[in-house]
Amino acid sequence: MNPLNLKELIVNFLSEDLGITGDWSSLPLKGKRLIGKVIGKEEFILCGAQVFEEVIKTLDGTATFKWSLKDGGHVKEGQTLCRLEADAYALLAAERTALNLLQRLSGVATNTREYAEVLKGSSVKLLDTRKTTPGLRALEKYATRVGGALNHRFGLFDAVMIKDNHIRGYGGVKEAVKKVRELIPATMKVEVEVESWQELKEAIEVLELIDIVMLDNWPEEDVEEAVREIKGRRREVKVELSGGITKEKLKRIRELPIDYVSTSKLITAAKWVDISLEVEVEHP
Repeated sequence: MNPLNLKELIVNFLSEDLGITGDWSSLPLKGKRLIGKVIGKEEFILCGAQVFEEVIKTLDGTATFKWSLKDGGHVKEGQTLCRLEADAYALLAAERTALNLLQRLSGVATNTREYAEVLKGSSVKLLDTRKTTPGLRALEKYATRVGGALNHRFGLFDAVMIKDNHIRGYGGVKEAVKKVRELIPATMKVEVEVESWQELKEAIEVLELIDIVMLDNWPEEDVEEAVREIKGRRREVKVELSGGITKEKLKRIRELPIDYVSTSKLITAAKWVDISLEVEVEHP
């Protein structure tokens, strides 16, 4: 992430908890130094170490951290992930925000890793989606990468995706693709979501203007034929499969001749992992 964007996010997160006055419970401890440790209470994939650090450093720029593993590492139950030293007020005031982010991001990375493992050895690439928690998109998309996925477009500004409601609004696939192509930068990619053979037929008529065709909620038995229709006319067009993707479904489609499979479940189905921070002793 851009460090400036990360800093802005963290300031907003801390402001939500600290309000105008700050942490009354910890204020008398300001100026003391505390040593603490971060402990994983279950098995998971670590993600968000830098974010955790930056939250505490925002309140204490002199805080120090020593991690036993990096983002992407496999945490064992009971493992000490990090030893740290910081101003007591900063550590206690930032503790909940720092842990919340570490637990959430590690949960997303862990869930994503489970999906990515199903595709291991396959040529199909796993993608995330824009179904993210408002305010956390950059961090959650970072977490899916740590877990083994690739990022789909970041937002509405960096790629075109013509979806079902766009198609209805424009009055058809061809009209949508043509009008959007007239406006966008020459280097921007265009993806079109098709839900039926009729929409695919329309997309094929303007395939020279399309970079990616998404087969949304297609029957598995029709995917291979649809890919032949697309690749037979323009081989460089990528094909993405989406809709109702589960780990069981991934096992069945991993050998299909598609390029990408995308699912919101990498993020929306992720659970927080259990991580705690324990103060050991006051620094002499």
